Amino acid sequence: MSIFEVLLLSVGLAMDAFAVSICKGLAAKKITLKEYLLCGIWFGSFQGLMPFIGYMVGSRFEKWINIIAPWMAFILLSLIGGNMIKEAFGEDEEVTPGFDIKTMFMMAVATSIDALAVGITFVAIPVEVLDAGKMPNILFAVIMIGVITCIISMLGVKIGNLFGVRYKSGSEIMGGTILIFIGLHSLISYLDSSNTLSDSDIIFGMLIPLVGTMMGSAMVYAKTGRIQENLRMILTGCSAGIMFSISVWGMIEPAVRGLSTDGKNGIIAVFICFCVGVAFQYVLDSIVPHTHAYSDYTEGPKSRLRPEIKMMLTEVIHHVPEGIALGSIYAGFFMKTDWISASTAFVLAVTIAIQNFPEAIFVALPIREKGTEMGKSFFMGVISGVPVPLLGIFTLIVIVLFPEVLPFIMALAGGALIYTTIEEIPQIATSDDNDKGALSFVAGFAMVMLLIFFK
Repeated sequence: MSIFEVLLLSVGLAMDAFAVSICKGLAAKKITLKEYLLCGIWFGSFQGLMPFIGYMVGSRFEKWINIIAPWMAFILLSLIGGNMIKEAFGEDEEVTPGFDIKTMFMMAVATSIDALAVGITFVAIPVEVLDAGKMPNILFAVIMIGVITCIISMLGVKIGNLFGVRYKSGSEIMGGTILIFIGLHSLISYLDSSNTLSDSDIIFGMLIPLVGTMMGSAMVYAKTGRIQENLRMILTGCSAGIMFSISVWGMIEPAVRGLSTDGKNGIIAVFICFCVGVAFQYVLDSIVPHTHAYSDYTEGPKSRLRPEIKMMLTEVIHHVPEGIALGSIYAGFFMKTDWISASTAFVLAVTIAIQNFPEAIFVALPIREKGTEMGKSFFMGVISGVPVPLLGIFTLIVIVLFPEVLPFIMALAGGALIYTTIEEIPQIATSDDNDKGALSFVAGFAMVMLLIFFK
């Protein structure tokens, strides 16, 4: 391994620490030299120490390291990220940025534990930088890894602080979400023995709906007043029509074909799974406190959650079946099933993104209207769309591991989507002039149907 290869390895290993350092900067109002050094030294030291430990234990414990490392990273980062999000949703108070020994130790371990496996590779691929023995070369490599991680981590703190000072609460939400995703990436990479997620088309497809959510949330920066009633009816109708069409033509119809490939009618199994999906969404709708935007109608158990959080949770609930639908259709694409065309997955991802655009508006703008700062309103709109790629990845992995469940999950997602759609229709029907909303619903339905079947 040459010095250039060690350099690239160092930068790659530092990326997790860089992301976490940004999160630390997001949570702090004022950063001094002490905070820069704390992040740099903690992350740099552990990022250099772990490969050295990995080299010392060698390949003897490689199996156990590969099993334990991703789970530890996921658990630790999820706990820390979840706590950040909880603090952002809590009452306004002075939130400690978390540079204490306990927090820094947990983060340093979580972001560096995967580097144990890198140390093991030093046994098979020796470092040959210095004209000396193995140990001096190993020490040179781990020191370089530590120093580069230290510098990159300090830079991350600065970047995070510049952004977080302006958008404190929203930054905490985004920061916590980033931490959870880093841990989740580590865990999924370990569980994904099929290398499904190495397919760039799948990764790209999973992120398309989130782009639509971000664009919709960004409208909070362009519009400060209340959205016009006619426009809201059009957007609501189009969104509901798209979702209904996805459930029928993208989920239920392919599921029937998938279960009928052996010459038997699969409608009974689809019917049962459809009902299970409706029941699943009904339970989710009942146990999560949420408020529908503009109607101010609150469902679920009583809760002390803030009104803006309940509005965000409404769209989070709606996006759960979308994520399952996206994951199932991309699983069919990956497994090259003959009853799911290659274009269907991409079409579904794009239409979900289109549908997520108005839904994100219905989160960010109402929250902004209630006095929440612009940055937090934007981030809460974005966070509402996170379940789509998150559940999409989980669903994808499950189906690839157990391919026979694909049509059943698709039917379940179809039922859940239809239940969610029905909740939107009263907003159109109760309007004084509902023709625009009804026509938009039909247009959204027809657009998805045309795209799915157009070859």
